[in-house]
Amino acid sequence: MTADLHETFMRRALELARRAEGRTAPNPPVGAVIVRDGKVVGEGFHPRAGEPHAEVFALRAAAEKAAGADVYVTLEPCSHHGKTPPCADALIAAGVRRVYVGTVDPNPKVAGRGIERLQAAGIEVESGLLEFESCELIAPFRKQILTGLPYTVYKAAMTLDGNTATESGDSRWVSGVESRRRVHQLRNRVEAIMVGVETVLQDDPQLNTRIEEGNGRDPLRVVVDSQLRMPPESKMLLQGSAAGTLIATISTDRERIAALEAAGAEVVVLPAVQRRVALPELWQELGRRNIQKLLLEGGATLASAALADGLIDQLMLFVAPKILGGQSRHGIFSGSGCTLMADAIQIEGSRIERCGEDLLITGEVKRCLPD
Repeated sequence: MTADLHETFMRRALELARRAEGRTAPNPPVGAVIVRDGKVVGEGFHPRAGEPHAEVFALRAAAEKAAGADVYVTLEPCSHHGKTPPCADALIAAGVRRVYVGTVDPNPKVAGRGIERLQAAGIEVESGLLEFESCELIAPFRKQILTGLPYTVYKAAMTLDGNTATESGDSRWVSGVESRRRVHQLRNRVEAIMVGVETVLQDDPQLNTRIEEGNGRDPLRVVVDSQLRMPPESKMLLQGSAAGTLIATISTDRERIAALEAAGAEVVVLPAVQRRVALPELWQELGRRNIQKLLLEGGATLASAALADGLIDQLMLFVAPKILGGQSRHGIFSGSGCTLMADAIQIEGSRIERCGEDLLITGEVKRCLPD
């Protein structure tokens, strides 16, 4: 079998895994494809925690054809008992011949033990097929399991001259229709979306998921509101969404808390830093709630604080072919910046793609994670 064909099967496994992005926490999204005599005989993905893993769904579909077959799985098969039995044991019992693994599981409970179990049973294992794509897929899982914090994507839309709004504050719309559609698809693949209270007061957003496919799922809405200024009649509280709204504050004003809770919000009081919510404490709280991937949508003050605290992992910047000019104060970050270019925060692995008339620039904020 050619290398291109091996990659084709693994890309199919990745495609399957992405169907469950944002829905598997505390587990990672995983896809599996079973191939015999060059033909796919079974495939599956892990849909949500508590349900069978990708390998099990693929084995069920393949049935007796799994014996002597090759398996392509985006993540090393698990070797421990959780809510479901070990997938490595299921593959051994099915009599598969060879297993191609996208990447080793960063979970200390697995970390190579699944591969070792397969090899001990006489099954050939090749690891690292489309490893970059496989690692990218589980980046939120890896971040949470190694640090306890959610993987955070900061999304912003700006003009060519770096503005997110006009001098008057008008921001509808900076980006085009295709970019806004892409944002809703992104919301569908995260567990939580966060804004600061200023965004709520200025725009009164719904922060829900609206996609043409019709199978969107609203993420948890998180509002950083240090002084509890959010109105109980805000759209996100009145829209009837199944997703909840979490308000992070330092205020203990019982009357305001009661009013927001009566409107359906959950209010969590956190420690303060300079009269603002301590963001590292909030990120830890979200991690404890099994939020693996967090979408940070604004505004500039919140984004700057999160960046300064080392909490942003990825940037997604939609750049529109527009120039506002003038003296607009609306950039994607606020406050003081670097005085020396050598002190600039580095962005790695930058990718540029067209999104309608806009450009989408994606890159990773350079951080050091545990091995």
